[in-house]
Amino acid sequence: MQWSVRINEAYRRLRDPLQRAAYLCELAGHPVRAEDNTAMPAAFLMQQMEWREALEEAISPEALDALESEVLGERSRLLASCAVALDTQHDPASAVQAVRALMFVDRFLSELARKSERFDR
Repeated sequence: MQWSVRINEAYRRLRDPLQRAAYLCELAGHPVRAEDNTAMPAAFLMQQMEWREALEEAISPEALDALESEVLGERSRLLASCAVALDTQHDPASAVQAVRALMFVDRFLSELARKSERFDR
């Protein structure tokens, strides 16, 4: 039973690109430590503020769709950056920064999805 639990947990972790990247960083000796290290570049924080303002001001499904498209594009860019840092450059320290940014983006996408559910489509 314990092995089944461990195998299922491993599968879940490796299936999700964000969790997989965090795990690979940790294996390389660079834990993400998102709970106690929330420092992010100023440009990224400004982008987060702009997205939050756009989310608050969105009054139509079309506005939410446009915002979601923009955020998903940034998520794809961050995933690619993380892949390059881990697979090509072998630089887990740089990947940690991308993983932490992805955590912010995924949290925002969850908030965006909750607001989208309020609109009848």
